[in-house]
Amino acid sequence: MSYKNKTLKRYLDDLAAKLPAPGGGSAAAMSAALGVSLVSMVVNFTLGKPRYAKYEPELKKILDKSEKIRSQLLGLVDLDVAAYKSKNIRDCLNVPFMVARLCFEAARLCPELIKKGNINLISDVAVAVALLESGFSAAYCNVEVNLKSTGDKNLTQGIRKELMHKKTVVKNIRIETEAKIGKIIRG
Repeated sequence: MSYKNKTLKRYLDDLAAKLPAPGGGSAAAMSAALGVSLVSMVVNFTLGKPRYAKYEPELKKILDKSEKIRSQLLGLVDLDVAAYKSKNIRDCLNVPFMVARLCFEAARLCPELIKKGNINLISDVAVAVALLESGFSAAYCNVEVNLKSTGDKNLTQGIRKELMHKKTVVKNIRIETEAKIGKIIRG
């Protein structure tokens, strides 16, 4: 089943149903896709506004990155379903690992939007980073489950080391972004 071109209702109905897939891995990718979509939305509402004209080159780069990540995450929603059905442990590991890496990359786009993004969408930046951290945490959980089944200690250590570092960075980005946005919102 490919969800990429299906309705959101269909995806959620299948996610809620007594089906083996989609499951948590696919939901992690969807959560992250929602978060990075908000990054793109904020940039799209900022581009062309005279107040932010001096940031246009950087904003266009952010939009290019966010759209590439969004496309990849949307593909991973379906790849996770396919990996689960294939029962190939490497595929089951690689998909959430990629989701976690993409969440990390997308979260790194958010701090710039506090200063350079349309102030009227500042709360959307906070929602974006929260969804990206959620997607990262969910993907990380799925990576751990699948690492246990590989039996490869070197692979396990390398992936855990990378993701532990990225988890800290994503969490700090979320905390700092929410704090800065909170000050802006509350005045």
